[in-house]
Amino acid sequence: MLKIYKKFNKFIFTIIKSIIIIFIIYSTITYANEDIFNVELQPNINARSYILIDYNTGIILTEKNSNEIQKPASLAKIMTSYVIGKALAKGKLHRDDIVTISKNAWATGNNEFNGSSLMFLKIGDHISVNYLIKGIILQSGNDACVAIAEYISGNQQNFVNLMNFYAKKIGLKNTIFKNVHGLDESGQYTTAQDIAILGKSLIKDFPYEYSIYKEKSFTFNHIHQKNRNLLLWDRTLNVDGIKTGHTKDAGYNIIASATKNNMRLIVVILGDKTEQDRKKNSKKLLNWGFETFRTINPIKKYQKIASIPILYGKQSYVRIGIKNNVYLTIFKNQEKKIKILYHIKNNKIFAPIYKKQILGHITFLINNHIIVDYPLIALEDIPKGNFFLRFLDYIRLLLSKWIKQ
Repeated sequence: MLKIYKKFNKFIFTIIKSIIIIFIIYSTITYANEDIFNVELQPNINARSYILIDYNTGIILTEKNSNEIQKPASLAKIMTSYVIGKALAKGKLHRDDIVTISKNAWATGNNEFNGSSLMFLKIGDHISVNYLIKGIILQSGNDACVAIAEYISGNQQNFVNLMNFYAKKIGLKNTIFKNVHGLDESGQYTTAQDIAILGKSLIKDFPYEYSIYKEKSFTFNHIHQKNRNLLLWDRTLNVDGIKTGHTKDAGYNIIASATKNNMRLIVVILGDKTEQDRKKNSKKLLNWGFETFRTINPIKKYQKIASIPILYGKQSYVRIGIKNNVYLTIFKNQEKKIKILYHIKNNKIFAPIYKKQILGHITFLINNHIIVDYPLIALEDIPKGNFFLRFLDYIRLLLSKWIKQ
């Protein structure tokens, strides 16, 4: 029995010690900011604004004026695509639905469409939703945006309201949409950071919709048009989306995403000078990101991290873990510098324990910077033990107090 008491007291001492260590460290460190990735030799990009983020962690690897207001141009169609994805997911829209094209979506009959990208729809055409989606994504058809907006919401303004509603919901803090296609309009604006968040949300929430963005061309009504994202043809990068945009006021915009070695990066450039510049600069940023950083997954969701003692339970231990995959974006060859700290909330944990109950937290640090912090949860239910088990634990508690005295 003495071994049990010693083991229990050792556990209590370890927990108290960890709390002291956590307190000392928390008083001498700061949360990760731009300083942690303050690297030299960053790419020299002359666009008005840009940002490069890691998809899994959301960490900003580099940026310039990423919260400065810009015109979205056709990058607004990503939000149109997001709203379409929501309508499909809710069953309010189906890919085989047939849409009758109205005068408002007539490609050559609306002056606002002059000189812009079109699917070339005609009044009275009967077009499937699936074709319109491809017309929006691959041909950047402004007419297709109007057609599907009217079909989903009755009119364009109602659809724009949905765009702004979901924009706020996914965390776009500096974005307002005024139309469904992105043509320049007073009061319509966004930022590079918001576009990165939008792209990340589309990839995560609607993977099938996102998969269309990698298609290189689309033919409708005998008119063959290529995807304007030239990075899709670049064999040195595994780019699988997403969109370009251009107007006189906006300049040349792009958001692109690429993968390498289980790492996904998202780059956004707003207000570049030429089509070739936006391709060259977005490629430069992606290559720099892959060469400089790596993203690792040290702990999987619901993976057992440890077992900790509990009192008055049917079992003496409960398995703990994290409900999310843990991703860390770090400099290459920096894995050995990662420090992991565990903190259990209470010195003594009593049954019953419920699955997903928060019991503490785990912190990952590099060079005394907190990279990320996650709650530690119970991975199982532990009900109260019978009278005999609870009585044994009660005796242990009394004995542990007596030993401390």
